[in-house]
Amino acid sequence: MIRTEQVKYGYNEGTIIAVDGVDIQVNNGEFVVIIGHNGSGKSTLAKMFNGILLPTGGAVYIAGMNTADEGKIWDIRSTAGMVFQNPDNQIVATLVEEDVAFGPENLGVPTEEIRERVTTALDAVHMAHHLKKPPHLLSGGQKQRVAIAGILAMKPRCIILDEPTAMLDPIGRKEVMETVTRLNREEGITIVHITHFMDEAIDADRIIVMEKGKKHLEGTPKQIFSQVERLKDMGLDVPQVTLLAHELKKSNVNISEDILTVEEMVEAICRLL
Repeated sequence: MIRTEQVKYGYNEGTIIAVDGVDIQVNNGEFVVIIGHNGSGKSTLAKMFNGILLPTGGAVYIAGMNTADEGKIWDIRSTAGMVFQNPDNQIVATLVEEDVAFGPENLGVPTEEIRERVTTALDAVHMAHHLKKPPHLLSGGQKQRVAIAGILAMKPRCIILDEPTAMLDPIGRKEVMETVTRLNREEGITIVHITHFMDEAIDADRIIVMEKGKKHLEGTPKQIFSQVERLKDMGLDVPQVTLLAHELKKSNVNISEDILTVEEMVEAICRLL
């Protein structure tokens, strides 16, 4: 679905390197999370996946299409939709149904099919009952789900989410992450999720850790989060239960350090008892 070849991007006429020679591959139907502290290059990379930014070196391919090919840009953005941090920057209409219809309308989809797509997309994010509501009356989590529905209505094979929960409260974050996970598991949509919340990465198939514009680590959530000290040295957190397991291990408690969830921790402690 996504492939980069030694991709680079520099701001300020290339004097500030944000992404430096990164090779990444995301397969169809995969759920990949990219983490890294501010300035690591993760958001710049996300914008290159959608053709918003074009690499200053190397190449980015979406379903085999080079993002530098101007003739393919609409196909690329129809294949890989983008959800941004602030839903207010993505919502353009005065009613939920009109906002979700905006993308398909711009693609020239027939009216009857647009109606069908709007209904299906809002059902997928559990927002169909807000069809006629003005977006400004919705909560932050609901707005972000409408933004996701707007992308779904364009029938993408991949959704790229650039810190979509950064401005939400815990309930809104939970709503969005449940929606994203369900779309991946049940609909088979490829997900690339950029986040700085470590607990949002535990359900991913794979995690990529960015540091100073480079791919620093890559592996399953258990492989990545078990490296507590290494992540701390990079200024990153780990899920709280993983940190607890790490501290218990340091205190000579015979417990695995790759625990990610409360349920796994309870099971591990019960085995010890």
